[in-house]
Order: sequence, then C-alpha cells, then structure tokens
Amino acid sequence: MTDRPHHAHWPARLPRALELPDTTLWFNPEVAATRYPDKPAYLYLGRALTWRELHAQALALAGWLQAQGVRKGDRVPVFLQNCPQYVVAVHAILRADAVVVPVNPMNRADEFGHYIVDPGARVVITSADLAGIVAQADAALPPAQRLQRVLVTRYADAMPDEVDPAEAPAAPILEWLRADPPLPLEPATPGSSSAPAPDPRFVRWQGALAAGLQPGPHEAHPDDLALLPYTSGTTGLPKGCLHTHRTLMPNVVGGALWGHAGAESVSLGVVPMFHITGFMYGVLAPAWSGMTVVILPRWDRELAGRVISRHRVTHWTCIPTMIIDLFGSPNWRNFDLSSLSYLSGGGAAMPQAVAERLQQEFGLTFAEGYGLTETAAPSHANPPERAKLQCLGMPIFGVDSRVVDPETLKELPPGEVGEIVTRGPMVFQGYWGHPEATAAAFIELGGQRFFRTGDLGRMDEEGYFYITDRLKRMINASGFKVWPSEVELLLFKCPLVQEACVISAPDGYRGETVKAMVVLRAEARGSARPEDVIEWARAHMAAYKVPRLVEFVESLPKSGSGKVMWRLLQEQEAARAR
Repeated sequence: MTDRPHHAHWPARLPRALELPDTTLWFNPEVAATRYPDKPAYLYLGRALTWRELHAQALALAGWLQAQGVRKGDRVPVFLQNCPQYVVAVHAILRADAVVVPVNPMNRADEFGHYIVDPGARVVITSADLAGIVAQADAALPPAQRLQRVLVTRYADAMPDEVDPAEAPAAPILEWLRADPPLPLEPATPGSSSAPAPDPRFVRWQGALAAGLQPGPHEAHPDDLALLPYTSGTTGLPKGCLHTHRTLMPNVVGGALWGHAGAESVSLGVVPMFHITGFMYGVLAPAWSGMTVVILPRWDRELAGRVISRHRVTHWTCIPTMIIDLFGSPNWRNFDLSSLSYLSGGGAAMPQAVAERLQQEFGLTFAEGYGLTETAAPSHANPPERAKLQCLGMPIFGVDSRVVDPETLKELPPGEVGEIVTRGPMVFQGYWGHPEATAAAFIELGGQRFFRTGDLGRMDEEGYFYITDRLKRMINASGFKVWPSEVELLLFKCPLVQEACVISAPDGYRGETVKAMVVLRAEARGSARPEDVIEWARAHMAAYKVPRLVEFVESLPKSGSGKVMWRLLQEQEAARAR
C-alpha cells in the first residue's frame, strides 16, 4: 500500500495491518466458552447469559436449524429487537454453515416480504410481537416462495422473573417485553366453516432448544458467505451486501485492538443489532474478546445512565443523539460515568459543543468513526489518543482510502473535496443478485480495486478524513439511514397519493428528517390532510422512515426525460431553512 499521511500519526501501540485467524466466526464463541465458561457474556435486565450457556444454546439451535432443512449457504433472516436470543441466533446460523440476514424490526409486512423473497429464505427467526408481521408478509407471497418454518421467541424468556427497578426500562417498554401474544393462525380456507388452527410452521424457541439436537460437522470456510445485510441505493429496493467470514473478521479483531478492549471490558449494547455497527460490536466482536455486554432492548436514557453506573461500563459505541439525550436527562448528574474509558460512534455528526462538554466534564473523547454496510462498519476511525472533533478519522488496519474527482476519477490532493474511495480487508464482495450494481460500485486505481462510497469528503494534511456531502441520495435521521426511493415506493401504495418525492429537511435534534412532497389523487384533493398521509405511513413502514413533514403540491418538477428533479426540491428546501 502506498504510504499515506496518516501513517505519521498512527498509534505506536498498533500494527499497521492485522494477522487474522484463518477460521470462521464460529470459532470465536467456541473459544470464549472454553476460556471464560462462567463469565457473563450478556446481561439483560439483570439476568446473565454465560459464555458456556450461549455456546450450548447456539449448538442446540444450529442442530434444530439443520433438522428443518437449513443447509450450507442458506439465508436465514433474524427479525428481532436487541436481546440475548439475537446473539444466540446469529452464532447458531453460522454454526449451521448458513448466512445471517439481519432485518430491521421496525419493518412492516409490506417491507418484510422483500427479505423473504430476495434472499430466498425458508426459515425466519423472530419474536412473538413480530410473528404476525412475518405471517402477513408470508401470506401475500405465492405458495412457492412461502416460508417453511418460523422460530418464535419471547423477550421474557431471557429476562429474570423479577426485574430490579435499577435494571428496568420505562413501564411501557417493560410491559411490551413481557407480552406473550399467541402464535399466528393458519390462513382461513375459503368456504371452510371450521375455525383456523394455529399455523404449524410457527414454533416456539424454547421447544427448539429443548429438542437437544446437535449439528453436523462445521463445514464452512473463511471465504464462505456469512452475512447478508441489506442497504438501499438511489433506486429500487434494498440490496444485500455479500460479506464472508473473512471480510467480517478484520473489524471483529481490529475493534478490540483499536479501542483497548479485552475480557475485562464491559460494553453497553444499545445500537440496534440489525444495524451493521450494532451487529459487529454487539454480536460478533464480544465473542473475540470475551467481554461482557449489557443489552438495552431499546434506547432509554434513564436506564442507560443507571446501567453504566451499576455495571461499570467501560466501552460504549453509540450515535451522538444518544449522548445529547443522556445530557438532557434531569438526573444526568446522578449518573456515575467514571468507568467509561472508550466512547465511539458515528452515523451522525457529533456537535462540537457536546464533544467539548464530554471532554471538560468527564474527560472523555468521542472517537468518531466512519464506515458503511459495504465495509462491515468502520473503514476509518479516530485513534482515541489523537482524535479530532467532527472528523471521520484515519483509514484503519490495512485500509487505503483516497479522494478522487467523481467524474474523472483522478486522485485529488489534501484539502480538495471529492468522492471517498476505499479498499481494505473488510470491503464486501458485491451486491446479492445485482452484478450491474456491483460493477458500478468499484473502480480501478493503480491496478487496485476500490469501492466507491458515494460520499463526498476531503483529507487533511495529516491524512484524517472529513465528510462534506453525499453523492448518494440518502437522509441521515439520528443515525438511521433513510433511502428516499424506498419511502417513495411505499408511498405510491397510499390510496391518497398520486406522486411523491422524498427529500430531507433540517431538524434540530435528528439532524435531518424525512419530508414528502406529495401530489394527491384527484378524489383526495380538498379533503385529505398531511396528517392522513403520515398516519398511513406509520402503518406501512418503519417508524424512522415515516415522513415527519408532508407538503401537498400541484405537481413535481420533471426533467426532459420525465425524471423527478429531486435535487431542485432539495435545494429549495435548503434555501427555505436558511
């Protein structure tokens, strides 16, 4: 790799590149269970799951999966909120030589069907509160694409019988976690007078573990597919990113070295596990280091403050809005944050005033990082001993990043803005079933293959990178990436909407929020309200995608080729906000 400016500032404690194990990811929890059998791997509302227990449950579940016909390379969606079962499910799928498909638990039935059809899934792992969404999505599919099995867990299965108030989330969340809705019924047969019976394809988690099945020999190899996380682009439905055991291992191993993490560390697992960052640092990385993770089922600032204090949390990967919200608590001065030694994150810019407050009041430096689903989370990070505020950081282990002119692809000197392109051991293999999109995502520079991030940025004289804009059309709302084209496709299903164009609007708290410019159908004009469209959206898409703002317009501006000129609308919105 060509010498880059950041090497002059590379932490002396760290190697430039990693010597990675030539194994699959399954060996990590197996080793952790051997080294630290009785050490808590996860703490969930006060109840511990040890590494020995996690390993045993993953083996039993892997045996059950194989008994259902799951074979090497099969894709298995995991549709859950953060919980210990999520981690067990992931390791079980990997032990069964299959591929994990993380799905956002905020998805509705209209969205979830894509995660059955596109990866060709036959088995899904979900929770009791989401099983109805799976059933609804499955019922809308042709018989040949329907699921064969759905494994259903209850969050209460991993909770203590009595939750200590210091470990308890807000009452509505606790009530939701304890809920036990019945399993879905078989679809009613037309003309049948008999009442629908429980759908035999939906089975309980506890029953699967109790079966005591053991998997066959582990046959996966490091270059086999391990993870298929979905990300959206400027057009069409979300696309799966092909990650092997080998492309995931660099950030599993490198994260521990970069952040001073080991078996003695305690991490706060609150970033959603379906998200690539939460998946890497809440699910995969702890098995490498043997650390303990305190899981929060959902973000709750009061609970976060209490568990950091109680469990002496040392490592917290988060999004900046969580820090802002924690500081907004009337009780924040009562929280003991003195145990925190490493605070990192990304997904949204950390306001400088908040970062300075962290340094002044707690002696903590927020070490921002940068990465994408395509790079298995970070490709850049700030070294904690030399972090820069509101900066993406420097390329990490074995990574070569450049800034190029997005048109000519010529490399640009420090200080000039262009597209960030990256190559490194964690870069994905391509998009599932989309060879054209894969080809477009890579370029060749100096005989090397670089991934086009679609982000505009610059590099300073010391080799640190900064983001300035996006080539890709994407809205970043509190770290959740919202792809306008996907929201538009869903809005076109709304009976009130003739046309829609989705843009971003500035938001003081979320950074950006979703705004829909809507042309109403003729029959809805004069009677429909923006609230009606928002209400429909809440019922048909994940909450973070729902437009917070809806503006009715007579028509949408279009180019000569008939394409909606979304950039013009975005520029007009930005001008109004000035």
